[in-house]
Amino acid sequence: MSVKRTIAIADPLELTAAGVRAWIAQEHDLDLVLHARTGKELLNAIPKFKPDLVLLEVSLPEMDGIDTMRALRIAHPKQPVLAFSTLADIEYVNSMLIEGASGYLLKSGTRTEFVHAIRATLAGERYLSEAARTSIEEGYRYTTKRPDGQYIGLSQREREIIRLIALERTNAEIGTALFISEETVKSHRKRLMTKLNVRSTAGLVKYALDRKWA
Repeated sequence: MSVKRTIAIADPLELTAAGVRAWIAQEHDLDLVLHARTGKELLNAIPKFKPDLVLLEVSLPEMDGIDTMRALRIAHPKQPVLAFSTLADIEYVNSMLIEGASGYLLKSGTRTEFVHAIRATLAGERYLSEAARTSIEEGYRYTTKRPDGQYIGLSQREREIIRLIALERTNAEIGTALFISEETVKSHRKRLMTKLNVRSTAGLVKYALDRKWA
């Protein structure tokens, strides 16, 4: 009797975990042993369950998938991780791969692709869904940054500004809340649009909502 390879998933939605469980149950050599709803829950459970592979959603509450991936690489550097998300923008794909994910699988794929991606990752290969691969090949659309360039992670101050923008706070209100001038807030907005390759405040709001910061 073959030994089952164990899978963990970090995703806030019970429905997603149930679907993954149903698909994995059809494979005699795979077993879903853990559903974590947050990054912190996943990090705390890894030592107990020791999964062979983690499916990691980018959009997680409290600690998003990118930060969770970074923390996993520090605490459990040998843990294989396959990003598993609805998001295919270059910021998410590139960040997850740079932080150490073994691949990037889109939730919109078929069960056949899902199983193939898991098996490829367990075999030590890198798997990228077609949409994720296209994002990498196209690179950054609005700036000169390339997907093989330096990670453009955000500071805590920048994250807080984006969160407040998503909460529809004005520049003056953000400045008051963070004890900085209105002009400084405007400068942060401009730099954030460049960093995140968006052309409007709506893009910043979408970024915050995608990563569940607001």
